[in-house]
Amino acid sequence: MRSQWTNLSDQQLLAQCAVDTYRASGPGGQKRNKTDSAVRLRHLPSGLQTIAEESRSQHENKHRALKRLRQRFFLQLREPFPPQDAEAVELWQQIGQHRLKLGQRHPRYWPTVGLVLDALAAHQGQLAATAEALRVSTGQLVRFLASNDKVWQEANQLRRQFHLHPLQTPC
Repeated sequence: MRSQWTNLSDQQLLAQCAVDTYRASGPGGQKRNKTDSAVRLRHLPSGLQTIAEESRSQHENKHRALKRLRQRFFLQLREPFPPQDAEAVELWQQIGQHRLKLGQRHPRYWPTVGLVLDALAAHQGQLAATAEALRVSTGQLVRFLASNDKVWQEANQLRRQFHLHPLQTPC
C-alpha cells in the first residue's frame, strides 16, 4: 500500500489530497500576514497530514508538505517483511552492502527507513532478529535508527506496541 503512494508523481499524490491554505502566524514581515501561504495536506486514502509554513511562497510550502507526506508514509505505514515488490527486494539486498550508512539527503534514505521499520515490526521490535534479517550488526541498526529523531521515535513506538522497553540513545 505504501509503495503505491510513494511512487506517485507530485501531481498524482496532490490529487489524492485535500489542500488547505491559511495565513501562518509568526515572523516574516507584512507580506506573510496578508497572504495564505501556509499549506496543510490531508492525504485522504491514508488519513495522514502534513503542514509547511516556513516560506512566504505557497508553491514552495506545497512542495515541502508533499516531501514531508512522503517521509511520513515511510515512517508510519508498515508493509510486509520480507518485502514483496521488486523495488523493495532490491533495496533490501543493498542494505547489507552499504551497512545502513546513508545520509538523510541520500535518495534511498527514506525508503530504507521504511524497510528497516517494516523489519522491526515483523520481528516484534527485537533488535537482534531485525539486524540479522537485514544482514547488519545490531550496532549498525541502532546507529541508523538514531540518525533521525523521528525514526528513533517511531522505532520506540513500535517497541512499545510489543511491550518492550524503549531504546536508549547511543553515546
